[in-house]
Amino acid sequence: MKLLFATNNVHKLREVREIAGNDFQVLSLKDVNLDTEIPETQATLEGNAAQKARFVYGITGVDCFADDTGLEIDALDGRPGVYSARYAGEGCSFDDNVQKILDELQGIENRKACFRCVVCLILEGKEYLFEGRIPGIITEERSGEGGFGYDPVFLPDGHTMTFSEMPAHLKNGISHRGIAISKMFRSLSSGNLSR
Repeated sequence: MKLLFATNNVHKLREVREIAGNDFQVLSLKDVNLDTEIPETQATLEGNAAQKARFVYGITGVDCFADDTGLEIDALDGRPGVYSARYAGEGCSFDDNVQKILDELQGIENRKACFRCVVCLILEGKEYLFEGRIPGIITEERSGEGGFGYDPVFLPDGHTMTFSEMPAHLKNGISHRGIAISKMFRSLSSGNLSR
């Protein structure tokens, strides 16, 4: 089965293809010759995921899915949340975002956080939502070379390695995106899609 992933993020694309394995062919926007900025202007993860999927489906007519992910930090009243990708400002780097939260959490004992991912699948014009979440803490400094985004400072509950320190197969098995994407693929495999 072929599905188009509505993202321009090569890191996410690689991660999702690893999760999909051989059962699903995950197409990139390049595979369908779509080179455009995808709108992401909603106030919630659910809203952004649906907006991105609808935009790409509207142009291509190809069954597709999109995700939106947020890091929600207790001590920051749930920030950066829906603004996780651009928390340090427009045009910022992953490193800028990480530094901003480390600065804001300096001296704060409560470092509880939750990574949340919402996936919107559009299949034959119908929409389905899948959610994945994983609790953890924000470490006091970066650790690890793998992953991307906030991975170097996110230590999931019950583990001794940050997402950046984990091998891809381990991270994909427990991560918020891994959980949401796996739910989607399992639903597709079983034919048990509920709206």
